[in-house]
Amino acid sequence: MIALVTGAAGFLGSHLTDRLLNEGYEVIGIDNLISGNLDNIAHLKSNKRFRFEIGDVRKPMKFRAGIVFNFACPASPVCYQKYPIPTFNTSVMGAQNLIKLARKSKCKIIQASTSEVYGDPLVHPQAENYWGNVNPVGPRACYDEGKRAAETFLTDAKRTFNIDARIIRIFNTYGSRMKPDDGRVVSSFITQALNNNPITIHGHGKQSRSFCYVDDLIDGIMRIAIMDQPTGPINLGNPQEITIKDLAVKIIQLTNSQSEIVYQQRPEDDPQTRCPDITKAMKTVGFVPKVSLDDGLLQTIGYFKNILDK
Repeated sequence: MIALVTGAAGFLGSHLTDRLLNEGYEVIGIDNLISGNLDNIAHLKSNKRFRFEIGDVRKPMKFRAGIVFNFACPASPVCYQKYPIPTFNTSVMGAQNLIKLARKSKCKIIQASTSEVYGDPLVHPQAENYWGNVNPVGPRACYDEGKRAAETFLTDAKRTFNIDARIIRIFNTYGSRMKPDDGRVVSSFITQALNNNPITIHGHGKQSRSFCYVDDLIDGIMRIAIMDQPTGPINLGNPQEITIKDLAVKIIQLTNSQSEIVYQQRPEDDPQTRCPDITKAMKTVGFVPKVSLDDGLLQTIGYFKNILDK
């Protein structure tokens, strides 16, 4: 089968491309490189089953593929707050163009949505039937509301045109190929720790997150891609929670860093808690994260050591 991966040069898109190729797919990758990095797919240059093009989901797509994995959208706060309108349009216009493609070619769509659709949640942990608590005019709204709108487009298209659209709500994920300066907490803390710089915590540090290693997430995505057509969105992530302060302490220990922890003002609309209820994924596709936080962080620290030493 031919798979189209949008955002193929990104953190998740490149890992997904590797997995698809390993499973025998032919892969067409596109990326406009607003947040993607060609280094993430440089190792695939000689792979005859992979073709890459500079492309943008905001424009009509004429590719022929049996399945489309839509991972095209800046996901780091630094990037999407720098490019708010392109970020929102990538989600909304991308969904529209994918619907047109699916209606024409009967392809299956796997939509990378996000836990950000839950906003600063008033329910804990967050299950798929929770509608969220999102500020529609805040600094994160371009990403949060863009992803929510894409879910609406795809769900209505599924009802109206009977297309096969599957929505995956991805919670905090980490691993190799993250950018050191992307503003996400794991990459920021590791970079600061390896450089023995102060580790900056925004707020009091008692806010909690749950972190899923990238290999586990990709496994969940593939399980959802090959299952019978699911009903509604599905959460993917690791439900093991940790406070931001405890994460900083753990990374200092794992890197043998001399970094000190400093506290700064908490950003507007930064969620107090974020933890997935993965009951649906466990029951429908047998998804169970396997990589412990310590093991995943050690792998990720090794990656950042290599790129920071270059």
